Amino acid sequence: MMTPQFLWYIPNTVQPGHRGDDITSGWGSIEYSTELARTAEAHGWSGALLGTGWGRPDTFTVATALAARTTTFKPLIAVRPGYWQPANFASAAATLDQLSRGRVLVNIVSGLDTPAAYGDTTVDPAARYARTQEFLHLVRRLWTEENVTFHGEHFQVTGSTVSPRPYGTAERTHPTLYFGGASEAAERVAAAEADVQLFWGEPLDGVAERIARLKELSERVGRRHVALEYGLRITTVVRDTTEEAWRAAEEKVAKMAADAGEIDTWAGNRRTAVGQQRLLDLTERGEVLDTCLYTAPGRFGGGGAATTWLVGSPDDVAAALNAYRALGITHFVLSDTPYKEETRRIGDQLLCRLREV
Repeated sequence: MMTPQFLWYIPNTVQPGHRGDDITSGWGSIEYSTELARTAEAHGWSGALLGTGWGRPDTFTVATALAARTTTFKPLIAVRPGYWQPANFASAAATLDQLSRGRVLVNIVSGLDTPAAYGDTTVDPAARYARTQEFLHLVRRLWTEENVTFHGEHFQVTGSTVSPRPYGTAERTHPTLYFGGASEAAERVAAAEADVQLFWGEPLDGVAERIARLKELSERVGRRHVALEYGLRITTVVRDTTEEAWRAAEEKVAKMAADAGEIDTWAGNRRTAVGQQRLLDLTERGEVLDTCLYTAPGRFGGGGAATTWLVGSPDDVAAALNAYRALGITHFVLSDTPYKEETRRIGDQLLCRLREV
């Protein structure tokens, strides 16, 4: 069985207060970003997803700085095709991968940000996903082939060779390509070109349904790569006891409810994204699903991976995550706030239980 990967999350923002984090200074500085990365490294995490968005620090630049200041930390670098050209990105990522001895991971994001701010004119969903598929296809070829010529609808290169190549081993020829999205178009892209399909925090039956569909879709689109892997990006509220965890979760939601209308934690097209709507619809099934999947945060501004939470003691949450593992999930991107404190707590209390399996 494949060894699971456990990653944390660093929001990569200059603004304090992200998802209720109470640290008021240091955001966006190299000192605090490095402290977060080194804390993750010291408490058992393989690395962390670095958030992206226009008006935030450039994600690739931050990833490069953190790779230089850590020894095992793997930055999962979120990038948008439309912000990057594939040949430029393939070269930059391969260079960083060589310099870091194979620590680069890549998360391709198709969702809208503020495209006009950086000159992106492709906003139609169908065109964005077609462009993303070309981006993934071309980046993979540029990492593994020489003299690449490609003339697609969105991207073109002629006689292109990336040097240096990504850092290669017997098990790994290039950085892992993560991708998310729940629409039919997004799933076609994942089935054809991604290495890992990331899910947000749906109940077990929803994840099982999507995995089955993606396996069937991989055959239908004639996938040419190794089998697609699956990951879970979710918030985890962990305390010493079940009762403490639920008390903490309910207090967080109460604060979100009190602040509703004053703050807006949503971004991009999450109000209309298919995956986001799937999460919001879960509240109709109940406030707690499966054993400890809490749906209430989505009613009060929680978006994306903060829409649903796994809540409980270390044993409770480990059991819930292992139930996802039994479905085939092998990549986990977890988080809670305050980020630094929870990096330690969840790393120390939860990861040991997950690695015992």
